[in-house]
Amino acid sequence: MRVLVVEDEQLLAEAVATGLRREAMAVDVVYDGEAALQRIAVNDYDVVVLDRDLPLVHGDDVCRRVVEQGLATRVIMLTASGDISDRVEGLEIGADDYLPKPFAFSELVARVRALGRRATVPLPPVLERAGISLDPGRREVLRDGKPVQLAPKEFAVLEVLMRAGGAVVSAEQLLEKAWDEHTDPFTNVVRVTVMTLRRKLGDPAVIVTVPGSGYRI
Repeated sequence: MRVLVVEDEQLLAEAVATGLRREAMAVDVVYDGEAALQRIAVNDYDVVVLDRDLPLVHGDDVCRRVVEQGLATRVIMLTASGDISDRVEGLEIGADDYLPKPFAFSELVARVRALGRRATVPLPPVLERAGISLDPGRREVLRDGKPVQLAPKEFAVLEVLMRAGGAVVSAEQLLEKAWDEHTDPFTNVVRVTVMTLRRKLGDPAVIVTVPGSGYRI
């Protein structure tokens, strides 16, 4: 899942981003509304975690722009105000969800995951294919009923491949969904991660390389 965190309190922004990355999400961070619009214009985000009171461009205007462009991106607004009127106003602007500060991080993760599911074709909570069972909420992977321990990026790549439902996923698409904007586009990190995944998932291999196109399960 690709997430953009937009929060002008830098310590909070980095803490949220670090926590989401531990949940195998690819996270970019910006600290004002103008930078948020620039990132949204060039990157395909599943979810934007958007502080409402932003400098340069207000969070409300960022949300409106997402709605006006008809993007599949889902928006969860964060604000220090817990007034019901503020929540209603945020939802009417076009936000998909609203979370007042302070919040429990576990609740934020659950809400981001729920919005991420709404940004794509509906799929069951637990993904199953070729003897693999992947539970995004619990961060659990089973191969033929046996647990498989994966690093966050390995989990993220496997989740993207599982969600593709047998379709080919290019290395560029994996890089877009599982890594953030600071990753070198010419890196071989996708190939290395897929190789590690194959080894951990065991035989017979379930990740197929389609020459010149990408990978599929």
